[in-house]
Amino acid sequence: MPVDRPVTPPQHAACGYYLISQEDGFVLHMSCSHERLSALRSLVIKTVTGAGVGDTVADCAELVTSELVGNAVRACGPWAPVVVRLAVDGGAVLVEVHDPDRAALPARGATAPDDATSESGRGLWILDSLAPGWTVRLTSLGKRIACRLPYAAGHPGVRPVAP
Repeated sequence: MPVDRPVTPPQHAACGYYLISQEDGFVLHMSCSHERLSALRSLVIKTVTGAGVGDTVADCAELVTSELVGNAVRACGPWAPVVVRLAVDGGAVLVEVHDPDRAALPARGATAPDDATSESGRGLWILDSLAPGWTVRLTSLGKRIACRLPYAAGHPGVRPVAP
């Protein structure tokens, strides 16, 4: 027999944008666009700094999230439906991006991370640097890329540290 539960509306919902606040962060279902990516970046900064983590770690979380969502758009096209989950657990910021394309897996191009002439191709190098050990998991609905940005607990302004 179903249990009656009160329905708590999301903090923000609009066509192609559905935000669910959680105790440790948020889950955002969205169709990708420049405007929504900008709103996501602001939400990442607000959530991480609101959890008492310093600006440097928040900036790193914003960059990693932007790179992962950008990769999803390149794989799936504009207005791709993605789900972004962000959680702060007291020693790391967890970022997960889900997209519907199981076949388009992350792959490094020929661009070296220090190539000053290239305008793209550094996203995976950024992930390696800021969130070593990031993972890709195929799901029944597509794929999930997850990473952790560990930081020294008790020192909220420091850069992420290697696990």
